[in-house]
Amino acid sequence: MADGTHDPTYTVPSMTAENGARVADILQDRLNSLTDLHLTLKHVHWNVVGPHFIAVHEMLDPQVDAVRLMADDVAERIATLGGVPQGTPGALVAHRTWEDYHLGRATTIEHLGALDEVYQGVIAAHRQAAETTAQLDDVTNDLLIGNLRELEQFHWFVRAHLETAGGELSTAGATSEIDAARQAREAERNAG
Repeated sequence: MADGTHDPTYTVPSMTAENGARVADILQDRLNSLTDLHLTLKHVHWNVVGPHFIAVHEMLDPQVDAVRLMADDVAERIATLGGVPQGTPGALVAHRTWEDYHLGRATTIEHLGALDEVYQGVIAAHRQAAETTAQLDDVTNDLLIGNLRELEQFHWFVRAHLETAGGELSTAGATSEIDAARQAREAERNAG
C-alpha cells in the first residue's frame, strides 16, 4: 500500500512511479474487498441451514475459490507495479470502509438476501476502480473488468434465489444486509 513507507520507487515501463502508486492504492482497496468477500462466502458456506442447504452450500465453494484467485491476481498486480500488497487480517480490518458480515447460523434465504447486499457493494466499488484505472493502466483495468464479469455472474446466482417469476427481488429497497436478510425471509414465508 502506498502509504509513504511503501511508495514504489519503480513501476512498470511507461508508467510513472506516482501513477503506479495510485493504481496500487486502488488495487489494495480491491484486495481488501476480495479477501473479505472470500472469507464471508466461506463463512456463509459453513453457516447456511434449511431445506436448500446443500444447493447453496455447494454453489458457494466455486465462488470462494474464484474470489480467492481474484485476490491473488490483484495482490500480484500490486507487486508488479512496485507496491507492497498488504494481506494480513489486521491491515484488512484497519483499512476497510464497510462493516463486518452480521449473520451467523441462518437460513439459506437469509444468507442469500445478505449476500445480495454484499455483492452490490463489492461490485459497485469494483466498477468505480475500473473506471478510475481506465485512464491510468490498461492492464489493471482489464484485470478489474475480468473480475467484474465473474462477480456479476456470482451475484446473478445469488439473486436467482431471491427473484420472483415476475422479475422482482425480495430484497429490493433493502438498506443493509440485515434488512435484506429479513426481507428475503419474509418474502419466502409469504410465498409459502
